[in-house]
Amino acid sequence: MKHQTLDQLHAIADVKPLVPLKTKAEKIERWAELLDRNPLRCLTALTGTEYLYPSMRAEARAPGSPLTVAFEDPLLRASGLQSDTYGEARRFFELSDWELHEIVCSCHAGATMQASWAAGRVRRIITGNRIFAWLRSRIMH
Repeated sequence: MKHQTLDQLHAIADVKPLVPLKTKAEKIERWAELLDRNPLRCLTALTGTEYLYPSMRAEARAPGSPLTVAFEDPLLRASGLQSDTYGEARRFFELSDWELHEIVCSCHAGATMQASWAAGRVRRIITGNRIFAWLRSRIMH
């Protein structure tokens, strides 16, 4: 491999530094875009996240999960995503347990899911689910 300076690389390639994503919406939209790049990709669900003790839930992960897709992305890692664990995804994407559970848990998708299905669930966080919001408002009041 030949060593080249940054100036030499600029002469032969359009080198752009990664600009970290700042907002929750930007991070979540990026995650959905990554999932949509390979919509038929078979992803692994996490099992029974709602039944795990909080400390175990935070460390839960599954190889090839929607969380793995996010962690494979250099831009999300440059923006601060540190692993593909449930707890790290919850922190980084600023999600509630309810929201993350809806995306990654096997009780919603079975043992596996298509990436397009997960992308739809991820986007629903941004757009909201109006039916559930209405039901929650009726139950809570």
